[in-house]
Amino acid sequence: METIKAIMTRRSIRTWTNEPVSEEERRIIMAAAMNAPSAADARPWCFVEIDDRDTIGAFTELGGTEMLAESTYLVMVCGDVSKEIYPGFWPQDCSCAAQNMQLAAHDIGIGAVWVAIYPLEERVRKCREVLSIPDSITPFALLAMGVPNEVLPPEDRYDESRRHQNKW
Repeated sequence: METIKAIMTRRSIRTWTNEPVSEEERRIIMAAAMNAPSAADARPWCFVEIDDRDTIGAFTELGGTEMLAESTYLVMVCGDVSKEIYPGFWPQDCSCAAQNMQLAAHDIGIGAVWVAIYPLEERVRKCREVLSIPDSITPFALLAMGVPNEVLPPEDRYDESRRHQNKW
């Protein structure tokens, strides 16, 4: 799939079949994450991959996340401030990694949805608890993935009124 087509056709998928995401598909998705740009190439991210049904089930208690019970593969994107070169940029870096994961997943036929974790303290706490994440690492975003059980048409979200030239 070409890059522009992937960007323009990717949609948040919230229902999946029970077919697992293969190891090769996982590797492609994780390689895309780790090839994301980051400030000063610090790469202040780490990832927890989850395919255990009980662990996946624990995330359905975050509120508004009941659909996660259908996912066969989750990835918790985490920030590690000890890896930063320019303090404060880790959320942007982790966002780039998460976006790369979604686009890679879409490209290979895996459906994904981004569940916001940081900066919601209750969600951060729950994720630390479920995954035994140390205090030095911050849970940032949870990506739920699987073989899609829905097909959503592309949406044209272009809005000319959001563009400004040379000044506001």
